[in-house]
Amino acid sequence: MWKVFEALAMPALAAMLIAYLIGSMSFSIIFTKKFSNADIRSMGSGNAGMTNVLRSVGAKAAVFTTICDFAKCVVASLIGKAIFQHTCTANNFPPYYIQYGVFLAGFACVVGHIYPIYFGFHGGKGILSTSALMLVLDWRIFVVAISVFIVTLIITKIISISSILAAASFPFSTFIFFYYDYCNRISAYGPYSMLYVWITTAIALLFSVILIWRHKANIKRLRNGTEKRITVKHKDA
Repeated sequence: MWKVFEALAMPALAAMLIAYLIGSMSFSIIFTKKFSNADIRSMGSGNAGMTNVLRSVGAKAAVFTTICDFAKCVVASLIGKAIFQHTCTANNFPPYYIQYGVFLAGFACVVGHIYPIYFGFHGGKGILSTSALMLVLDWRIFVVAISVFIVTLIITKIISISSILAAASFPFSTFIFFYYDYCNRISAYGPYSMLYVWITTAIALLFSVILIWRHKANIKRLRNGTEKRITVKHKDA
């Protein structure tokens, strides 16, 4: 066990550092500055995220923010995957260890998005970045989360509750799909232990808790019935 830790410690730190720096590129701040010459954190809800950009700046800035915030975590997660793939191959570790690299890099990217070093550690809530991690991790988990988000948004027209429920689905879908693969031994990364299922589910639960906690102000407004439904600023700056 010590050999595994020793071999993976430096690659893990490298993957997480790179991912954090990538995640710290807050595109909501960047594109708001470009399109309206203002700081999104001083507009609307004050959150540096796509929803606030959509409401306060307009659809064009929101689209650019969505694409780039999603892409940055895809890139960060793939870097983590590549680093762990190289390390696992060199040390003859089980192939499923590669997924830990995806999780670690994705987590660091989300932390960077929430607490960006380039923007005074004041960023967004991490929903888009986490959804990108889900896609790299397992497309089935992503499909469940995006389906929950879309269906809830259609019914409620409220982005926050849609995001919260999508985040809540993460640990459940992770356990269901990984346990199914464990029982049927059909994982693309070869057979793995039940311990891996529990560890990955626990990590997904951690993501879920962080994302829901980041929506605490929205939850308060939802309970008070004052949470706004989706709106778009029609004139882009």
